[in-house]
Amino acid sequence: MPEIVASYEQSEVRSGELLEPLIRECQQRPAICVSVCWPCSAVSLAGAVEAAAAGLISPVFVGSAGEIHAIADTLNVSLDDYPIIDAASEEEAAAKCVELCRRGVTAALLKGSLHTDSLMRAVVQKEAGLRTSRRISHVFIAEAPLYRHALFITDAVINICPTLDDKAEILQNAIDLAHTLGIQLPKVALLSAVETVSSKIASTLDAAALCKMADRGQITGAILDGPLAFDTAVSAEAAKVKKLKSPVAGDADILLVPDLESGNMLAKELEYLGGARLAGVVLGTTVPIILTSRADSVESRVLSCAIASAIVHAQNDASNEEGHRRPHCIEL
Repeated sequence: MPEIVASYEQSEVRSGELLEPLIRECQQRPAICVSVCWPCSAVSLAGAVEAAAAGLISPVFVGSAGEIHAIADTLNVSLDDYPIIDAASEEEAAAKCVELCRRGVTAALLKGSLHTDSLMRAVVQKEAGLRTSRRISHVFIAEAPLYRHALFITDAVINICPTLDDKAEILQNAIDLAHTLGIQLPKVALLSAVETVSSKIASTLDAAALCKMADRGQITGAILDGPLAFDTAVSAEAAKVKKLKSPVAGDADILLVPDLESGNMLAKELEYLGGARLAGVVLGTTVPIILTSRADSVESRVLSCAIASAIVHAQNDASNEEGHRRPHCIEL
């Protein structure tokens, strides 16, 4: 049994842990069929194979068939049970993966070792992509050793400098994901550098406006507060010292960051210096897109597959209630 898969089955669940219980829950459901785009590195191929061994996904590998087989040989893993679709370039692989999702052959898309831009160009095409009426955004889920529950960080990958309206849609995507993962009323911290509203800091104005939008029902399903600095968002002691009264301070579930740069740095600082485990997924598309950094670990990729699995199963459950059954996997 692969080492990572064994760790999911044997480890004890720590207080506030979300991801490993999620894996166990998803293992009780059928594996979802996933197109794996350009798995042409050891870590990207191993991540997909581990997720398959854990019973989370049934992969369809799309990329350079020769490279994929060569990497599999170096990893000493067999790909005999999985289809491989040859593609000559990252761009061709991305287009083929998107088409598999559009046809309903695969229920999710897993980024391999290609550049995010190469994948997302195929995803966002108006006619041949995976767009919906919702804004496309990314959510990191971080489990940090010193925080008592998972943190949802958005958007640190897709939207570079979101407007107020963009932030409202990005936030609703994250709230809906939290609901899917069992957090019924998430607490949202709208991050900035300070807790007071100032015309000199645009993120404080956006935070104040988002709170009022929630009051008016334009954002639903969560408790919002902001602007909040990072320390007061996650530390009740910091909020106490600053004499800040807030229903969110010290207990945030979701962190809405001001822009991509601040969010990306925050997530990676938590991972590399804070020892956090990260998983990531793109929302607002017709299927979930499992999008991690090319440098991310095998574990991060497996954890991200579990999130996509939960999303697909929730969508299937909703479709079944409406009388429209969606298959988990279709033969090529």
